[in-house]
Amino acid sequence: MDFGFSPEQEMLRATARKFLENECKSEFVRARMAEPAGVTDEFWKKLGEQGWLGLVYPEEFGGTGLGFVDLTVLMEEMGRAVMPGPFLSTLLGGLAILEAGSSDQKKEWLGKISDGTAKATLAWTEPSARWDAPGVTTTARAAGGGFTLTGTKLFVPDAHVADVLVVVARTSEGKRAEDGVSLFLVPRGAKGLTTKLLPTMDQTRKLCEVKLEDTPATLLGAKDGGWAPLERVVQRATVALCAEMCGGAQKVLDMTTEYAKIRIAFGKPIGSYQGVKHRAADMLVDVENAKSLTYYAAWAVDENVPEAALASSMAKAYTSDAYRKVAGAGIQLHGGIGFTWEHDLHLYFKRAKSSEFTFGDATYHREKVAQLINL
Repeated sequence: MDFGFSPEQEMLRATARKFLENECKSEFVRARMAEPAGVTDEFWKKLGEQGWLGLVYPEEFGGTGLGFVDLTVLMEEMGRAVMPGPFLSTLLGGLAILEAGSSDQKKEWLGKISDGTAKATLAWTEPSARWDAPGVTTTARAAGGGFTLTGTKLFVPDAHVADVLVVVARTSEGKRAEDGVSLFLVPRGAKGLTTKLLPTMDQTRKLCEVKLEDTPATLLGAKDGGWAPLERVVQRATVALCAEMCGGAQKVLDMTTEYAKIRIAFGKPIGSYQGVKHRAADMLVDVENAKSLTYYAAWAVDENVPEAALASSMAKAYTSDAYRKVAGAGIQLHGGIGFTWEHDLHLYFKRAKSSEFTFGDATYHREKVAQLINL
């Protein structure tokens, strides 16, 4: 059995790496960190022209029609470049529409997302910072043939630039918290919708507070039936994030080993010393293990096999720790220069820390793994 990537996937990897090396240099990343939008219209348009914004959406809705393993290849390259902007948040919103939306809703939004004329996001977490169904307290009330939403969402990625928000809200109370959750579409500029940028450690990822005050919304999918598609969306997005983290960790490893070959101490390259070799070997093991778990999880969600949820949580639990450890070791092996603002390593360390907690940290996902295997 061939466990490698197909020639088409390797071509996608090579194309993405060349594009990002030209269009997403560290100077570009730093400039976007200093701006509220986090992306330029020109860069976003180029992503659309590459077909990447609609990579996993069916061709009938304006997408490219490729699989999730293909997306994993692309996300790795984006992680290598610490690509800023709302790509992951738009993927979240688009996947939610794909999973739960009607045919008309998919036609309306997925085509716009795919060609770069619309950005999306998912508004899920609230001030409680919980990732489970009981944490959803934003209320939805029937009004005039539709619904109005009231509540506060926190840590919503790129809500300030999103053209449409997929909002998770509660439509009823029942024995199970999951049974009363629904998804809603809220377009930019809707009455009662306000967004505010939050200060973050990782400025390549913009997070917002979203307030909804009797905001008109359109039901996405079935009433009280939003939790199951939400879980599928987050499983898939978690694997995509893991792939991005693997790409970043690999880049840190590459930077560190190259530095170890040219940094001279006591007359020899520091890479010749046993302590440095051991640390670099540990970094390599972390990166390779993270990749193995992520690739398997990508296949599992692509094929929708029963163990997809388990594979997704296993990948996130390991990769959350691995990327942080590799980024920290990279800084230490670079010595003083690794701590300076001028060096790019800090971009990767900050991305590692923010990604560690996105969709739940390692502790959260280890608990999910334990539950899924009935421990």
